[in-house]
Amino acid sequence: MATSPLPRCAFTEHQPENSVQSCAVSSRRIPGLWLSLILIVLAACANGGTNARFLSIATGGTGGVYYPYGGGLAKILNENLPGVRATAEVTAASVDNLKLIRDGRADVAFTLADTLADAVKGAGAFQDRPVNAASVAVLYSNYTQIVVLAWSGIQSVPDLRGKVVSTGSPGSGTEVIAFRVLRAAGLDPDRDVRHQGLGASESAEALKDGKVDAFFWSGGLPTAAVQDLSHTPGISIRLLPTLALLTTLNGTHGPLYFPLDIPRGAYPGVEAAVPVVGVANVLVVNRTMPDDLAYDLTRLLFEKQAELAAIHPEARNLSLQSAAKGSPAEFHPGSIRYYREKGVW
Repeated sequence: MATSPLPRCAFTEHQPENSVQSCAVSSRRIPGLWLSLILIVLAACANGGTNARFLSIATGGTGGVYYPYGGGLAKILNENLPGVRATAEVTAASVDNLKLIRDGRADVAFTLADTLADAVKGAGAFQDRPVNAASVAVLYSNYTQIVVLAWSGIQSVPDLRGKVVSTGSPGSGTEVIAFRVLRAAGLDPDRDVRHQGLGASESAEALKDGKVDAFFWSGGLPTAAVQDLSHTPGISIRLLPTLALLTTLNGTHGPLYFPLDIPRGAYPGVEAAVPVVGVANVLVVNRTMPDDLAYDLTRLLFEKQAELAAIHPEARNLSLQSAAKGSPAEFHPGSIRYYREKGVW
């Protein structure tokens, strides 16, 4: 598992961790109250520090869904699994996350199913270097959101020809699906649009400032960056439909995509349902994760679902009926054990 970059004991950064003496501090210069507090910390270091499991959770940018969802997951793991110390990390999202899993620098990761399919096959961004990832749960569906200003005159994906378009952060699942959608619409991402690699928050700011004409975002509802943009005084947004490209996408990349409707009122200015291409989000771990830990991770997703949903509403869409199917990566044996106990495997 990945290890925390922080020292496990503030007093042993350069010393062994297997005894209280390793955290020794001269008491002669320290007042009694401070000495008592330090002794408490030293005891914790001696008794529990060496047994702690440090978990890095690779999420996404702060303007999307992965980061708050991952922060909630870290919270419930820390509160319910003794000895576990989990941290949600800001990343460029799916592609970046799976490379972190592959390289042993993350233990748990959020990813899109289409990116995961490439990762386990060693294709695309993972050419000849497959990722040893195992699925924990299919969490919720991502909506392909292409955001333009309402008065821009841009009505469809082909209208993006010649425009400045943010296609998502390099190393993100948004970038993967943006390029695929553009090609499915007959546009060459490198020639027919001027693409920029911005995350959700940066894309929203760029659209507001007139620096881009449109931006792609593959995410849940609501996405904070899009929501903030749509609430900006003087700004009205439009979301472009993409469902007409579904057959082409699946014909090229396999049955990874499915139809979704962004509902009326999802954001201010969205006055009718918008039919778009959807893709599943999957929570994955390194296949080397111990079975008991993968079991507990899966269990807590469901037992603490209400707490996760209070942090982000997409957690409400987790269900036993959908969590254990639809991932292009095999499920971890610890997760399979939980699903068998619940009668859905």
